[in-house]
Amino acid sequence: MATIQFDPQLLLRAQGVKVLFLDVDGVLTDGGIYFSQEGETLKRFDTLDGHGLKLLMRAGITPAVITGRDSGALRTRLSLLGVTHAHFGTEDKGPAAQATLSALGLSWAQAAAMGDDWPDLPMLRRAALACAPPNAHKEILALAHHVTARAGGHGAVREVCDLLLTASGRYASLLQAYDI
Repeated sequence: MATIQFDPQLLLRAQGVKVLFLDVDGVLTDGGIYFSQEGETLKRFDTLDGHGLKLLMRAGITPAVITGRDSGALRTRLSLLGVTHAHFGTEDKGPAAQATLSALGLSWAQAAAMGDDWPDLPMLRRAALACAPPNAHKEILALAHHVTARAGGHGAVREVCDLLLTASGRYASLLQAYDI
């Protein structure tokens, strides 16, 4: 069995995280916006990311999506995953994240955030752990505590989920459930 390893300082920073704020375009997706002939928005989601979000929820860490756009495809994906904390069509992400923290009874010290562009800055600057995919804008990359090896929409979120599961001490026990 392969061993996942993260920098010890990064694991310390990730300890105690109880909520993960996620942008969508460029983080949960590849950042492309696809339209059908009928004008319907289509999005591609990575199954690794989806399973990682399910594992987070099993470990007691809440995924929360805050996105500037809204689409039926996104709502369907989040519903299928069981993600209940989401803000759609929200350009001002700081207040949306604060509202989620208040609803959960948490503080920014218990939050991680992952984003790829300027609208994500309010979340990333305040979170205890700021993460970005390598395809993020340079301003985001400059302040990220962790830049994933995988690009947005291609398993980047799963990498952050694995980091949080490792820091919480739940990674091994969750994996063991699959090793029958």
